[in-house]
Amino acid sequence: MATHNLNLCGVLSETKRIINAHSRHFLALSVLFLLPLSFSLIVYPFLSHSPTTLSHFHDSLFFYTTPPPIHTPDLPLLPILYGLFVFLFSLCAAASITHSTFHGFYGRPVKFTSSIKSVLFSFFPLAGTLIITQLIEALLVFVFGVFTALVYNGFALLGFRIEYGNTYFTTFVILIAALTICLLIYLHVEWYLSTVIVVVESNWGLSALRRSSYLLKGMKGVAFSMIILFGVLTGFLGNLCANLMPGSSEFNQGWVSSAFVFQTVVYTGFMTILMLYNVAANAVLYMYCKALRGELAFEIAEEFASEYIRLPFDDGKVPHVVYVV
Repeated sequence: MATHNLNLCGVLSETKRIINAHSRHFLALSVLFLLPLSFSLIVYPFLSHSPTTLSHFHDSLFFYTTPPPIHTPDLPLLPILYGLFVFLFSLCAAASITHSTFHGFYGRPVKFTSSIKSVLFSFFPLAGTLIITQLIEALLVFVFGVFTALVYNGFALLGFRIEYGNTYFTTFVILIAALTICLLIYLHVEWYLSTVIVVVESNWGLSALRRSSYLLKGMKGVAFSMIILFGVLTGFLGNLCANLMPGSSEFNQGWVSSAFVFQTVVYTGFMTILMLYNVAANAVLYMYCKALRGELAFEIAEEFASEYIRLPFDDGKVPHVVYVV
């Protein structure tokens, strides 16, 4: 692998090659895990609207009227169920697609049953690693929040009267918030390969986080570029869906429902493809990082060590050695 390919374009190009080589396999995984996830990301903001909006949509879609809905107290049941749904399908998609991309990179046969088995083996380690990262990030935010409160109370004890709208206090809060965001982004870059490491190396928790930080030395710029690229594209699609979301007053017209369904199908397809490339590109970046650390060549040598074939072309001559790639 040439050094000039160790960049964002090289990662995306290799990702495209692997997906195209096993298009049916990745299509099956996408339909099973990513399609419901992307559909929920688009539809959930609509479902979280008031029951009146849902009623208008139901009437315009099926062309009959129903009794007005009974207003009940708002319960956090829908956000909780949605969060569990996203958590479950995200981990399943990450485990299966990462496993397939890893084997596809080596040119091994990619099997659907093997990818599903990887979900069973990797789900709980992935969940544990994700929970640890969230706890660390939450602790970081908490520490900066406590520090801000201590500074404010310290000035108050010294007799300084600080208004919340004070320019200096506002500037201080903005600086603290900016520093917190920068540290969170830095940690996200450092731990960007943790999911791949959990699936491929069966290494989870803090050990996976340290391993990710080690592998990304010299490749943090590529990881940051991938975060920005896929983050911007995902946010752009989400913003389009939010802006095109019809209001309750528009649901009285049947064509709005048809347009909404069409938009949902189109954006769900684009979101599914984007998520697929995101997960697969992470696995490819992992392989590139291993190549940069000198680990990939040794693994390739082990991979094909049993496929060296000796061909004695003539008696009395040194046999030729053919390397099967």
